[in-house]
Amino acid sequence: MAWDFDYLIVGAGFSGLTMAERLATQMGATCLVVERRGHIGGNAYDRYDDHGVLIHAYGPHYFRTNSPRIREYLSQFTDWHPVDYKILSWTHGAYWPFPINLNTFEQLIGKPSTPEEMVATLDQWKVRIEAPTNSEDLILSQVGRRLYEQFFEGYTLKQWHRHPRELDASVCGRIPIRTNRDDRYLTEDFQALPTAGYTRLFERMLAACGNRAKILLHTDYREVMPHVNFHHMIYTGPVDEYFDHCEGRLPYRSLRFESESFTAGQLTSRASISRKKGFWQPAMQVNFPNDHAYTRIVEIKHATGQLCENSTIVREYPEDFGPGKEAYYPIPAADAATLYARYKARADAEKTTSFIGRLATYKYYNMDQIVGMALAEFEKIRRATSP
Repeated sequence: MAWDFDYLIVGAGFSGLTMAERLATQMGATCLVVERRGHIGGNAYDRYDDHGVLIHAYGPHYFRTNSPRIREYLSQFTDWHPVDYKILSWTHGAYWPFPINLNTFEQLIGKPSTPEEMVATLDQWKVRIEAPTNSEDLILSQVGRRLYEQFFEGYTLKQWHRHPRELDASVCGRIPIRTNRDDRYLTEDFQALPTAGYTRLFERMLAACGNRAKILLHTDYREVMPHVNFHHMIYTGPVDEYFDHCEGRLPYRSLRFESESFTAGQLTSRASISRKKGFWQPAMQVNFPNDHAYTRIVEIKHATGQLCENSTIVREYPEDFGPGKEAYYPIPAADAATLYARYKARADAEKTTSFIGRLATYKYYNMDQIVGMALAEFEKIRRATSP
């Protein structure tokens, strides 16, 4: 016996659940959402650990957007906890303000300074590269070799397992260089986290679908396809996997997460280091560009505002992608772009499948961009199916 659905949606992250909610509530369509993992939410999934701390299970997800439309859409399913995301970098035996700003510069030169002095000094330090085409050249052209080696080179090598000169300029270009005292990690107009967490947001999106959406967890979509009749597929997984790697395997980076929890007593004894009672480290995120196998330690309780005596940190270790590993990051390099172009040509020819999301389009997107992509794809489908 076969199931009948209007849409088969592969993946229950931001892309898939946005599409399911829009299709069900705005078009009255029926959707089968198939998720390989045992939970909804994709990489944005959060949960309470055994110490009662709300953690982001797959690395920190710092929501931000400049789009009122995307904010208004998601606000149907959550209230927001405003937050300024602050991070530090641990290197050369000290915590440094990061991204690089006037405070970082003052720490480096060991005395008070001004924006004008910082601009003049960076102008002397930076390497004259007229049109940077890779991440190394971009940062060298902005701040010179000393700051590049202190904050960027080692971190990028660990994160991507490729030298910055092999990566697109956009990789390191995502990190701003500031000559004022603005020490925020991000600059978008709206910066906040869902008050009750991402998972609760996703649960409300599914609830809005009512009986028009069914979800299957722990399921590979290929297993159910022979048993489902549907008109259109929404695919959010790795694009090369969809095509059985017929053009070759696209390169990805994977991650391993190692969590450690602390009681109130342990946090109190560390207060002189954390600089803030009830926390293990002095900032939400601390980068480790040089001296450790992990790239960063995240203590998301700084951002969530959770009132909890305990706290949990998560160390993040980049790993090569392979069997049994999750594909987290498409690699923004020329060889990967060339290979993806062949898959994109195949995807464009698939008229009954929509490819959306980071893995399906092989591009690093922020969460708000993913939601915007899904909303745009929904409108495209609605126009195509309107009488």
